[in-house]
Amino acid sequence: MTKFLISFPSAAMQVDEEDFPTVVAESHAVIAEAKEAGVYVFGGGIAEEIDPVLVAVDGTVQKTTYPGSELTGGFTVLELPTREDAVEWAHKIAAACRCAQELREFAFDPDS
Repeated sequence: MTKFLISFPSAAMQVDEEDFPTVVAESHAVIAEAKEAGVYVFGGGIAEEIDPVLVAVDGTVQKTTYPGSELTGGFTVLELPTREDAVEWAHKIAAACRCAQELREFAFDPDS
């Protein structure tokens, strides 16, 4: 089984205020389906109101990030047998969230 990251930046989700409750309900339904199927690992949204920091190798904390690094929006991690399965789940999430999803595969690490 391979873990996949399905995500979108917050700017991609353009939903009218009146449609937002429906989008929330439909996206929660897809997550419930993934949990029921036993493929859900973790998911959530980035707390964008809290600024990220960069923690150095010596433990110092800087109020910055790597140049060009930006992480916003929502993500879901699923554990699936094939990339084709991941595409199907990304499609379900895209339909529920009303925006295209980025799909990335985690590299295998036997110790994690």
